[in-house]
Amino acid sequence: MVELTLLCVAANAEAVSDALIDDLGALSASVEDADAGTDAEQALFGEPGMAPPGSWDRSVVKALFVDAEQARQAIVDLQLTWNEAVRVYAIEPVADQDWVTLTQAQFAPTEVTPGFWIVPSWHEPPPEASRVIRLDPGMAFGTGTHPTTRMCLRWLAGRAGSADARPERVLDYGCGSGILAIGAARFGAASIDAVDIDPLAVEATRTNARINDVMLQVGLPEAAHGRYDFILANILATPLKLLAPVLCGHLEPGGELVLAGLLERQGAEIAEVYAPWLDLVVSDQEEGWVLLTGMAPPTRVASSSR
Repeated sequence: MVELTLLCVAANAEAVSDALIDDLGALSASVEDADAGTDAEQALFGEPGMAPPGSWDRSVVKALFVDAEQARQAIVDLQLTWNEAVRVYAIEPVADQDWVTLTQAQFAPTEVTPGFWIVPSWHEPPPEASRVIRLDPGMAFGTGTHPTTRMCLRWLAGRAGSADARPERVLDYGCGSGILAIGAARFGAASIDAVDIDPLAVEATRTNARINDVMLQVGLPEAAHGRYDFILANILATPLKLLAPVLCGHLEPGGELVLAGLLERQGAEIAEVYAPWLDLVVSDQEEGWVLLTGMAPPTRVASSSR
């Protein structure tokens, strides 16, 4: 296997990447900032389901091929279309590796709170773990290592772990690997719905529910129904804005909403979007990320005249 590295201008990067996979036999292709690690590095962030924000001024396109001959033929074909706009940087062999072992090595057991651990399915729980979530992320987001996930789990440990606050119904909206839904089950929630727009996430959540021997109702977003005591949504800022009426419409009076996937600078804007329904406050923060939580107002009881 070989890796072909190309230097492109921004206008061509995505098209070159697509052509490598769709027409030229590449096993994979990625676009990176050619100036990464320098003063000229640019930070670009996109949101799921939204138009991409553009490409870097100078982009590196990397593609994997079965052999060097296939990579060289791809170069010829690319230059027929883009000529000097695509420059070859390198064709380098890729060492054979045990990719499964390499991937698994990235995920070690993670302690959330004392005694509460996230443990990948290929590891044994540490002896000090009294409450465990076994996890096989598959192709879905949610390994327990990201600050946003840890903050949600810490909130569950502190809030749902209290006997007087144990929820009857919980919704994990944008469930990814199902880690938050399983966490809610570990802290005694009676009924838990986990939904995601990605069928791969739905399947990963079902797998992890079986691994952890917990009962979840898992499906696409339309599977969410009725009202919930707790709603957790660890997504990103733009979809959370769009989902405000949906999420708040599913909250029980007095129910609690937990939002994550937000940078510190995005917290105030999200709180403003949700203000017509409830007041959100920053209840946790870690490494530049914040956790927003709020409680829906209780049902107002009309006063009776005498």
